[in-house]
Amino acid sequence: MKGIILAGGSGTRLYPVTLPVCKQLLPVYDKPMVYYPLSVLMLTGIREILIISTPLDISRFKDVFGDGSQLGLKIEFAVQEKPRGLADAFIVGEEFLAGDSVAMILGDNIFYGHGLTQMLQEARADVEKNGGGHNFAYYVNDPERFGVVEFDRDHKVLSIVEKPKQPKSNFASLGLYMFDGQVPAVAKAVKPSARGELEIPSVMNDYLRRGHFKVTPLGRGFAWFDTGTHDSLLEAGEFVMTIEKRTGLKIGCVEEVAYFMGYINKDQLLKLAEPLVKSGYGHYLQRVAREKVGE
Repeated sequence: MKGIILAGGSGTRLYPVTLPVCKQLLPVYDKPMVYYPLSVLMLTGIREILIISTPLDISRFKDVFGDGSQLGLKIEFAVQEKPRGLADAFIVGEEFLAGDSVAMILGDNIFYGHGLTQMLQEARADVEKNGGGHNFAYYVNDPERFGVVEFDRDHKVLSIVEKPKQPKSNFASLGLYMFDGQVPAVAKAVKPSARGELEIPSVMNDYLRRGHFKVTPLGRGFAWFDTGTHDSLLEAGEFVMTIEKRTGLKIGCVEEVAYFMGYINKDQLLKLAEPLVKSGYGHYLQRVAREKVGE
């Protein structure tokens, strides 16, 4: 399975803070926002990742990550010329995917919770073995703002509806999707919505109609943030700060994840820490290498 981070869009909901820098490179407490979705893909066991962004911003991501080799990854980049919907990412990334299954995560989504790694890897294994698609859902108070997932009593998916006026559940579809290698062809068959975009629920519903789509609800022990508004960006930063200060462990630290996943060794981690020693972040990486913090 390969990974895609969709980091496009103009960030208009966050104006004026996104005028000088794209949304996914804004800080969420002590890291760029994009570190958090990248760490999710890494925890899934994915090492080949495509970052899709705008013509203006793609060079900024190249400056941050290079080819990804310092993290034991292979990172490539692609341009989405204009916003054409989430499903367009599978078309933009078709050559990169080369028929492989894919996990796509939105560049402004943050996930946290005990057992997250196991849940991600089980979903990946299921898609790789059995095909189809997989999504995740979270209980929210305002489901009409999201794609809404309707379940039966056995948590089997019945429907997925984008921003319904009368939601059939309180479970929001989250910005993390796994699909088999057929997804570029499915995305190409999607008809643009009223706003002229290829909507991701259309892809999910195509798989659902064929009986090959699952959704895993996240329980109360998980946290999810869509950091696309000023309030949610602040809330996410405060959440990360609270967890990190109370536990002494970091969330979304891609260097640490690379080390514990075995993508890099201790010497490589220490090398990454060297230019960051004047910050607490650099000292944390040194402590991880020295003590295997949180293992």
